Amino acid sequence: MHTHTRNNGAHAAAARRGALRRIITRVAVGRQEDLVRLLGKAGHHATQSSVSRDLRELGVAKQGDRYVLPDESAPAIGDFSAVTAFVRDFKTAGSCLTVIRTASGAAQSVAIVLDRAQWPEIVGTLSGDDTVFVATEGAAAQRRLLTRLHQEFKV
Repeated sequence: MHTHTRNNGAHAAAARRGALRRIITRVAVGRQEDLVRLLGKAGHHATQSSVSRDLRELGVAKQGDRYVLPDESAPAIGDFSAVTAFVRDFKTAGSCLTVIRTASGAAQSVAIVLDRAQWPEIVGTLSGDDTVFVATEGAAAQRRLLTRLHQEFKV
C-alpha cells in the first residue's frame, strides 16, 4: 500500500509539471504565487514550495519578468550575442573566482552560454538572479578567461 501512495504522488507531480509547462508556454507569469493560483484553477493542488521544486526539475528560467522553459530561453551554443546586452561588468574575487554582474534575471542565460562554450579556463559556473560566479583553476586561467570575456562581452 505504501508503494501505491508513492506512485500516486509521483503521478500527481508529473501531471502538475505538465500543467505547469502548458501554463508557462501560454501565459506570461513571473511570480510563483500566480503559478500556484493558475495550477489550482487547472485542478492541480500546489504550494509555493512544490512549484519551486517543479520549476527546478523542469529547468525553468526567469527571463525578464516571466518564467520560460529551457528550450525557449537557452541561447544557441557559442551565441554570445544573445546575452551580451545583459552583462553589466565583471571583476575578479581572488585568483580563481570571477564575478559577472548581469541584468536582473539574466544570470542563468549568461551561465548557460559560458557552460556550452566549454572554454578550458572554466572549471564551473554558478548563477543566481543577476550574478554569475565563474571558477578557474588558478590565476593564469583566470587571466585567459578575462581576455575572452572582454572580447565576447565588450565590457
